[in-house]
Amino acid sequence: MGSSSGGKKKYLSFRNRQRANMSFFIVVMFFAVFGVIVFTEIFFIDDKEKATGVLVRHGSLGFHSKEDRPDYDNDFPADDYISIRVGQAMMDTAEIGAFLLGKSHARIAASFDNSPQYMSKIFPEGQLPSYPENLSISDGSWQTVNGSRYKFFVFSAYFDQRKNQRSIRVIAATKTRGPERVWCRLWYRMNDNSSTFNVSRTVPAKIKVIRENWNLRYSACFVMCPLKLNMSVPTAVSVVARLKDVPTNVLNVINNFNESTLIKPSFIGKFGVCVKPLHFDYNKELQIMEFIELNRLMGVDHFTFYNHTIGPQVGCILEHYRQQGLVTLLPWKLQMISQKEIRTEGLFAALNDCLYRSMYKFSHTLLIDLDEYIIPNYNETLPQMIDYLNHRLNTRSTGSFSFQNAFFYLQWNDDSEVEQFDDPISSNLVTLKKTRRKTKLHPHKQRSKYICRPELVIEAGNHFVWEFIPGHGTLNVPADAAILHHYRICEFGGNDCIKTSSVVDRTAYRYLVSLTKAVRDRYNLLKDKCGLSNPRKVPTKVFHKIFQMLKSGAQRRR
Repeated sequence: MGSSSGGKKKYLSFRNRQRANMSFFIVVMFFAVFGVIVFTEIFFIDDKEKATGVLVRHGSLGFHSKEDRPDYDNDFPADDYISIRVGQAMMDTAEIGAFLLGKSHARIAASFDNSPQYMSKIFPEGQLPSYPENLSISDGSWQTVNGSRYKFFVFSAYFDQRKNQRSIRVIAATKTRGPERVWCRLWYRMNDNSSTFNVSRTVPAKIKVIRENWNLRYSACFVMCPLKLNMSVPTAVSVVARLKDVPTNVLNVINNFNESTLIKPSFIGKFGVCVKPLHFDYNKELQIMEFIELNRLMGVDHFTFYNHTIGPQVGCILEHYRQQGLVTLLPWKLQMISQKEIRTEGLFAALNDCLYRSMYKFSHTLLIDLDEYIIPNYNETLPQMIDYLNHRLNTRSTGSFSFQNAFFYLQWNDDSEVEQFDDPISSNLVTLKKTRRKTKLHPHKQRSKYICRPELVIEAGNHFVWEFIPGHGTLNVPADAAILHHYRICEFGGNDCIKTSSVVDRTAYRYLVSLTKAVRDRYNLLKDKCGLSNPRKVPTKVFHKIFQMLKSGAQRRR
């Protein structure tokens, strides 16, 4: 029994050692195979990029690290830019370099497909379709990009020369993931004795998807068209998906940059306002007048609106302001389904269009909604407030000023002072009626809005700036200096929001007399011309008390 038991123990010990050795061998083999895979990827990744071309869209993918997302696009290097769609093989040819330098007889390869047979297809510039004389050049309207498989629209084009990156930046909307390759046909107007004609230079474009898109199928984006140093700024640009197709869009290249402004800037101290597209047949007459007149009292010089759908009265009011040079109203007929295909009428295309439209025309631009007002606490006007902040804080690197959001819920009762107003205009102005606000302010970047310096911003968002020129950022303005007054119903529906802690804030009453006069004068001027409706009459004190008693009783029963 003893010898048998001892032999069994030796056998089990031997088997355990074998299992241990086998486990160690398996682990070693696993790491060896994994190492081979990793080194293979490292050694061959450059070859794969050269063969297929790489589309780099810094900041457009959520999983990129901060190091992968520079604040500003690097200058368009050949291996990063040209290989986007044409492949590294073309980079070694003399023709592409000569073409981008603007030489008249240079030839460019047009890659219509990833298949090799299309890579050898070469077209002289003279064989491409000529300038589409049947199209009107546009400063801002949605036009289609021909030849694309998915929806692709362009709206406006701007010359952008910041940080020595000379390019034409096109405001566009297209597929969020894997946007199609496109080309920029740059048009130059030439004079030959008595005739005028257009010649083109064609460059491959880079698409940079704007970050806020809710991962919907389509998104606002930038189409970037590079200009070499010795290429002048074109008159217009067309974006095409296939070079042999006739362009279906022609955008005027807006060049707000002027060398003389760097010596003595004429835009210093001027403030502009950008508002997202007006939709749902927007027709709130007094609201639009209150918005414009109050911001004018606070120092705003100009307003930019986008007309998706507006009512006849508001259309008439805005036309009046436009004729005075106070308003720019642009058409906004984007053929994408709001909230299903693209975010809220493509609002981020509008905000960024307004940003670049404001550049070098206004020193500061507010990106706010019609129910929002940035109201300073210590100053009468916004320029005075910015000057106050410049002296109080270090703002040398400030590209935008962020203001915390305060909800003034419309479900709260009107201010008791409304009963003392002797005219229906002042009693219908929301900034005077609604003075109770939520005590707790939202933190910055949550519901906040901002005033930016346009020339320092690359990509504008709804509540904050996504991208600045290097070396600049956001200043979070202290709440004691100014906050964002936001007048709206409960954001989640119902009436539960009015149960939250609140305070009375009558800061806007600073403008009571001047605002009432400004809106009343404008209303009287436009009442008959625009067919404005009569303002709702303010209830008497007795009727108001009865109404409040009935309202409070109904709320208790619920």
